[in-house]
Amino acid sequence: MDAGRSEAVVWRNRALLVFDRVSVPVAVCDVYGQVVLANPAMATECGTTPGGLRGRQVLELFRPQEATQVERIAEALRLRHRSRYQVSVCWRAPGGAERYGELTADPVSDRVEETPALLVMLRVLGERRAPEPERATAVERQVLALLAGGATTARVARELGLSRDGVTYHLRRLSARWGAANRTELVARAYAVGVLAPGVWPPAAGTAESEAP
Repeated sequence: MDAGRSEAVVWRNRALLVFDRVSVPVAVCDVYGQVVLANPAMATECGTTPGGLRGRQVLELFRPQEATQVERIAEALRLRHRSRYQVSVCWRAPGGAERYGELTADPVSDRVEETPALLVMLRVLGERRAPEPERATAVERQVLALLAGGATTARVARELGLSRDGVTYHLRRLSARWGAANRTELVARAYAVGVLAPGVWPPAAGTAESEAP
């Protein structure tokens, strides 16, 4: 091996060492977005190892939030433009949280006439909290069960020892919490989220719901 090639190998190994140790998630992809090389930070963000990312499509790992961004980048790469490209993305983190951020892709190659590879860096901007489970108190569940069976406000009040205003109060709280426009929507929502047990008559409260404070 001549001195020039030997020196190139040394510098390549040094570059790979830095690549592995940098804390920013980074990957090298071919022009079609297939991962060729990924650092541990990128692999950790995807819940796997660097080797486990090899051959994966980067835009399957990180979902673009705007399809038109990807189309414009694909056209620019086809024309061999060498600008920096950015794509807004979201993805599921290993712990299950939904994260969002930005992928930055820089075309790189030794010579201008070569088809470039893409140096891709991920910037994490934030995390969307999972929606809270639907909640209903014991009294609210009883109100909903009676309504589902066709009871009027007056009958619900008699059955539960409440005033009619008390029944209306519970219904208003449920409507505000669930965004329901009327009683029919309240009952439908209660079945959909498991507050009322499906396939049971007369209607009865389910067992999976959590208590509201």
